Amino acid sequence: MESSTISPEEIPEGFSAVDPTNPSAGALPATSSSLSSGITTTGNTNQQSQKSSVQDEQRRSILEQALTSEALARLGTIKLVKPEKASAVEGLIVSMATRGQIQARINEGKLIEMLEGIGAKQSKAASINIQRKKYAFDSDDSDDDNDDDLM
Repeated sequence: MESSTISPEEIPEGFSAVDPTNPSAGALPATSSSLSSGITTTGNTNQQSQKSSVQDEQRRSILEQALTSEALARLGTIKLVKPEKASAVEGLIVSMATRGQIQARINEGKLIEMLEGIGAKQSKAASINIQRKKYAFDSDDSDDDNDDDLM
């Protein structure tokens, strides 16, 4: 196989240039580095992934502190079925916690109320309104509803 150099822009998001077959390579430094396979990358993608993992860890820590174990288990179950709804509730809980609006841990019942509130907001946005067109020949005003003339 030919060894070619790949620019950092060519590496898809979520991927890194770390060689999985060489565990001794470890983490990449923040400067530009070149691996034995010839792939070159900058530390930007590595820094971004570290930053997002730190934010995810902080978010998870806040949720563990704000929710009871039953509520946390329910939220995990909901995340499997409706991830967008679960992330909306997680965002709400995290923002409430950072603003100091949570005095006690949120139990399963309160979590269900929050989910229903978010579900009501989303269902209003997704409502469908059907309007039928009225045609000139489809008038209900005519007295031709009598079927006696067909016999």
